Formats: sequence, C-alpha cells, structure tokens
Amino acid sequence: MTGLVLKLAPGERVLINGAVIENGERRTKLSIVTPNVNVLRLRDAIHPDKANTPVARACYIAQLILSGDADLAEGKKQLSMAIEQLSRVFDDRDSRRILTEATEHIVRGNAYQSLRRLRELLPREARLLSVRQ
Repeated sequence: MTGLVLKLAPGERVLINGAVIENGERRTKLSIVTPNVNVLRLRDAIHPDKANTPVARACYIAQLILSGDADLAEGKKQLSMAIEQLSRVFDDRDSRRILTEATEHIVRGNAYQSLRRLRELLPREARLLSVRQ
C-alpha cells in the first residue's frame, strides 16, 4: 500500500483537507491512500504571529495552501516568489538543493512536500539571524 502514514500521539490534532481531526487517548496510525490530500499536523503549524522571518513566511504560505485558506494558483505564485527571494540569501549547495526541491514540489502541486523541505531551512535561518545581530 502506498500513501501517507500518519502516526498520531494521544490527543494530537491533524488537518486533513480542511477538517481538524483529533486523536483519542491512544497512539494511532492512519494510512491515507487517496492521492493529493492536504495534510498538516497542527503541532507543526506556524502561527501567523510567528511567521516573522523570510523562511517562516514561506512555510506559512505553504501552510495556507495546505489548509485551503489560500487560492491554489495565487498561493503557488506567492510561494514561488518567496523561494526565489530565499535563493538570494541561501547560496550554499545544500540550501540550493532544498530550495530547488521545494520549488519542484510546489510546481507539481504538492504543498506538503514543499513545506517539509522549507522547514529544513528554519534552523539555518535562525543561525544566520543570530550571527547578524
């Protein structure tokens, strides 16, 4: 069986195609076999107030696409522009690879995978910002 497997902790919440689902008292494993389902673990969600850096804003745009709170075409356009701006700062080989893969995912309409890749840049961004202060 292919698809996404979610392992949920007790009480954990997940957003699936706009519906918030809360796990019960025990650990659960869900297999999502339908392709192109929008899934976001709410523990990984970025609050709008915390989207205050370039990478966090890009992640937030991807999150809005996933939650259905952004028009797909407009969200893809905004996310592509955000990634282009990030590529001007993150110029090392590994970061470029991450940004390229995030772009490829969003072009294919897979905001979840794009978000996963972009989240890898959050610790790097934090290090860059702490050095510059």
